Amino acid sequence: MSIEILCSDDTLVIRRMTLAPGEAGDWHVDRCRRFSVIVRGDRLRIEYAHAGEVVELDVHPGLCGWDDPEERVHRAVNIGRGPYEEVVTFHRTGPDVDPQPAVASADG
Repeated sequence: MSIEILCSDDTLVIRRMTLAPGEAGDWHVDRCRRFSVIVRGDRLRIEYAHAGEVVELDVHPGLCGWDDPEERVHRAVNIGRGPYEEVVTFHRTGPDVDPQPAVASADG
């Protein structure tokens, strides 16, 4: 997983994340409302730690949308044929808010 902070200030963080095929992101929660744009990729799986819930999504470059905060511990897994890349703008509520704090384990 590669994460690059493109820009940030007290109210915004703009971040690029890349996952290789088969690679998983960190377990985390989402503290902020965010707007995501898919740059590359074709298939993504979201795994929720406690419920055992799995959501598989077909994605494509240019797919974009808003998401609200998500307190359930989860992670993204690239189940596509090539790299997955997204750029996300996090709208944080203060300068010290980590928009996606990692959780030490799936047990949260």
